[in-house]
Formats: sequence, structure tokens, C-alpha cells
Amino acid sequence: MNEEETRYAIALTYMTGLSFATALILYRELGGAKAIYDHRHDIRDVVPDCSPRLAEVLKNWSAPLEQADAELQFINKYNIQALPLADDSYPARLRECPDAPIIIYYKGTADLNQKHVINIVGTRHCTTYGQDLVRRFITQLKELCPQVLIVSGLAYGIDICAHRQALASDLETVGVLAHGLEKIYPTQHRDTAAQMIRQGGLLTEYVSYSHMDKSNFVRRNRIVAGMTDATILVESAAHGGGLITAEIAQGYGRNVFAFPGPVGAKYSEGCNNLIRDNGAGLISSAEDFIKAMGWQSDALLQQAKSEGIERTFFPDLTDEEQAIVAVLDQEGDLQQNILSVKTNLPIGKLTAILFQLEMKGVVRPLAGGNYHLLK
Repeated sequence: MNEEETRYAIALTYMTGLSFATALILYRELGGAKAIYDHRHDIRDVVPDCSPRLAEVLKNWSAPLEQADAELQFINKYNIQALPLADDSYPARLRECPDAPIIIYYKGTADLNQKHVINIVGTRHCTTYGQDLVRRFITQLKELCPQVLIVSGLAYGIDICAHRQALASDLETVGVLAHGLEKIYPTQHRDTAAQMIRQGGLLTEYVSYSHMDKSNFVRRNRIVAGMTDATILVESAAHGGGLITAEIAQGYGRNVFAFPGPVGAKYSEGCNNLIRDNGAGLISSAEDFIKAMGWQSDALLQQAKSEGIERTFFPDLTDEEQAIVAVLDQEGDLQQNILSVKTNLPIGKLTAILFQLEMKGVVRPLAGGNYHLLK
């Protein structure tokens, strides 16, 4: 995304008299913040429903642009990425949500659009039981389906436990903050946050030095829910932030899961109630979760790898399988129809052989019908 569009997207968030919802509608309708600026004097011609008051508000960009320039200096100084809604690096899952942030600020190394992204949330007062659940779940997940980005809110309790276990398991993890990137809250998590920047990242919709309101923490839950495929609630009292995240995820049509806990236990009550009311699927392990999500093929591929299958030594491959491997090795990723031509195998037969190669951990299907040789 070019810096000019980024500048106007930041300025749009600074405009007084313009609600977040209205700004987002305009952004989506016109295709960007710069387009809103370009039509600031004739906005009612391109958006007939625009009220006279709003049209007047949109004429005043001087102060917001000055504030945007100051913010750009800050993010450039600290190597922060500013990702407007239309940026290719913006989380695609989040972009689909009706209340997605117009721009987010990100510092880290993780791809926010990985194949699998989940969030793990729960009470800030987690018990040993909850900590053990997080530790066991993430450890198993790494073994069964290692290409997973784990998201949480860097808060006390389950959040920080999830981040730290992800780091310990060599998984990338992203923390969604309720404030600007000039600070870390709670400060006790500063060392973990620093490690996350090198093995994941930190993300926020808030500009630097913005006021940290209580409502920010509720609003950031929608990002945690929106940028992920599934929400996993580990421990929760009858009311709490984890339940809010689960409810938002349900509203987005995302999967929600919860670990059950002892009957009568304060910090299991929320999970048990959610499961009872069919608001979450019951899971007791990473294997349960992977089956519910339909990610078994990833687990089978990982199992094949762990059993020592090497691409360069395939004594068990048939001549036809060897032919496919040779073509992919020479040509790189290929669509199935092109692979059919180059191997002289009919599509029906090729499909069956590719499935066998996938189960053996030799190839992996990609988007667009392409196949990739695992090296």
C-alpha cells in the first residue's frame, strides 16, 4: 500500500464529528481514504445519502492530516507497519467483518494471513487447571498441525499463558493491544511482548499515545475474534471478556470451542454454560479441535513427516508417483491440469495418486488447484 493512501487512512481516524461506523461505510463505498479526500467538496454527488452536516465535516482535513504526519513519523521511527483495510497484508479474515478497523498498526514477523489462525482466551484469574489445559493443547497442536498462528490479548491469565506456551512450542503468536504501540500493558508482560515481536507480533487499531479507555479492551476483542478461524475459551467465570470474544466470534459466523471444567468451579462456569447452551463445541484436546475444524489432512501430513519420510528417498513410491515428483521437482508448483499433461496421466487417475502422495507427506495442495512438492 502506498504511503499516500496510508496517510489519508490515518487522517480519517483522527477526524472529529465522524463516527467510526460512518467512516468505514465511506471507506468501503469509495474504495479508500484518499478517494474520500478527493471527493471532499462533492461528496454528496458520489454518496447521495450523505447528510449536509457530514458533508461539511468531510471538508476539514487540515488538522487530521497534521496528526497523521506525526503518526507516520512515529511508526517509521519504530519500524511499525500501518496496514489500511485495502492493504494485502491486512488480515483478510478481519476485513470480512462489518466493523473491521480502517487501519491497524503492526510490529512483528508473522504473516497475519496464515493458513490457520486461532485465538485462545479466558479469565485473567486462571487456575492451575486452566494453565495445564493451555500447555497441553498448544503442545499437541504443534505436533499435529504446526502451521498455526495463535492470537490473544496479552492480558493476565489465559492470554499470557497462551502467548508464552506458543513461544515455548516454537509457534508464532500475536497479541492484540487495547492501546498504542508506544507502551505495553500490563508492564509485567514487556519481556514476553519483546519476544513476540521476533516470533509473531503485536497489533492494535489505536494510534500512539491514545487514551487507554476501558472500552478499548472490549473493542479489541472484535479484532481477536475477527482475524481468526476459531475462538477457544479455556476458563471463564459466568461473565468475562472471554465470553464477549466468543459472542463476537459467533456473530461473525466463526467457530467457537470451550474446554469444560469441574461443576461448581467459579472459573469453569462460563465455559460450561456456553457448552450447555450450544454456544461452543466441547473439546478436551487438540485432536478434538482439529477434527472439528476439518484440519485432519494437515495432521496426517505432519505425522508422515515425523515418521521420517524424506523427499529424496522414496523407495515405496510407484513409477507414476515418482514421475509426478520428478515433474514438480523440475517445474515447481503446478496446477493439476498442467501436471496431467506433463505426466501423461488422466485427471481422474492423477487425482487419486496426488491424494496418496499428500497422505505420504510428499505433496501439499495449494490455493487455485496447484500442488507443491514438500522439500
